[in-house]
Amino acid sequence: MTKTTVAFLVLCSAMCATSASAGTIYDGTVTNNVIFGSGNLNGSWTIDQNNGVELGLRAKVRFDDNNQPQNIFNSNGAGVYTFDPGQPSPGFGFAPNSSSSAKWNFEWSINSDYLASSGSNLSDLNYLLEIDFDPSIGTNFQAFDPINVPDPDYADHAIGDNSTVNGGGTSAGNRADYLTLIGANNLAQNSWNMEFFDSASFPFNSNQSGIYEIRLSAFDAGGSQLAQTSITVSTVPEPSTMLSFACVGLFSMGMRRRRR
Repeated sequence: MTKTTVAFLVLCSAMCATSASAGTIYDGTVTNNVIFGSGNLNGSWTIDQNNGVELGLRAKVRFDDNNQPQNIFNSNGAGVYTFDPGQPSPGFGFAPNSSSSAKWNFEWSINSDYLASSGSNLSDLNYLLEIDFDPSIGTNFQAFDPINVPDPDYADHAIGDNSTVNGGGTSAGNRADYLTLIGANNLAQNSWNMEFFDSASFPFNSNQSGIYEIRLSAFDAGGSQLAQTSITVSTVPEPSTMLSFACVGLFSMGMRRRRR
């Protein structure tokens, strides 16, 4: 789904079903639980299930008026999640009142064997997470594999399997533990804010209205794509603004459609 299409979907939600990608599950639940943190409900995921792999993405309110997270997803039922622009106050304690902190988080779920039939663990596959930092119709993707991180790094993902209970994921404390976890489990999840990735090459300003695409893909060892899901986060507040935003994008792109 292109960002030009999404600009119109945000304005005209009745058109969403006709623009949806075949096979995508909207507002679904991931297998089997949300295993990171506590109090995080399952649901409102945009999911692809293919070749025994399940990939899920969603966005939610990270900072409400009381600076607290909420299970509020603002999904339109077709992969678009809408939130107010503006920075939280104070937001994260490590970056108080930062303009690069979004009021929303995006959350991802990777299950390398959601049917419990292939025996594939997380480390058996490769992945690509693409995060768009261009608020316009264009894209500026920061792209990386969120699971197979380079030595000597490790990640703080919640890791488990299809039987892990809500909030029961395990996080590694060092690289050796991390490699053991991804080599023995098939489920990893995390909740991230744009603040975590803001840089000179990928700047983010939460006070700027925009449309941001986030895409997650999985590949086998030979590089063949197994599954892919994508969502769009919109912080375009006014209907009139959304319409002009979409029209400007259409003219600037010359009605050219970009491959998903």
